Amino acid sequence: MKIRQNIRHFAAKKALTMPIIGDIATQKLVDLHVSIFGKKADPEYREEREPHLETFFDCTFETYVRALEEGFTEAEAREITHIQANFDFYNHGWTEMMEFPAEELETHYERYEEFFNRYNIDIASPLGDFKTQNIIAASSTPGRLNNPEHPHAEGGFADDVYVETESGELTVGGQTEPDTVNVEDAPGLQDVDTDTDETTEA
Repeated sequence: MKIRQNIRHFAAKKALTMPIIGDIATQKLVDLHVSIFGKKADPEYREEREPHLETFFDCTFETYVRALEEGFTEAEAREITHIQANFDFYNHGWTEMMEFPAEELETHYERYEEFFNRYNIDIASPLGDFKTQNIIAASSTPGRLNNPEHPHAEGGFADDVYVETESGELTVGGQTEPDTVNVEDAPGLQDVDTDTDETTEA
């Protein structure tokens, strides 16, 4: 899968793994993701889907932190959560929101199959054990699966995690994490007091 990675992603990783700040960062990042993916939805359904996306994404950040704890890189952990989201989009027939074509679902699943199996995650159950709250329902558009259109999908990146850097360079596996990361560089945390005793570098 092709994803982007810059200092803000490493700052978000640090924020999400901190006590107290982690909860604030999660909400800020959930709001950001709802906005980003909501804009990819058919305008006719956008408002209806946003509460579903909010509860779903909130759970995926638990997946992200667990993947980090198990030794996955920032890029890999984030890709895992994006794959979960694309499973959900596919299940609902929201093909216009998918980041990779439907025919690559199995390949993406297989790359993280051991992790997914451990937490009962599969295409039909994208959150598995990380479904820690009620996911607000939103109507499906299953007819779109018959002839899926993927205006926001990029195919051909199913065999590994491909990372586009801020300079536009495409690398495999992600960048080396900087030695020093400022948590205030995380999206939404610029106006949050992060001066706590738990602000050691991630």
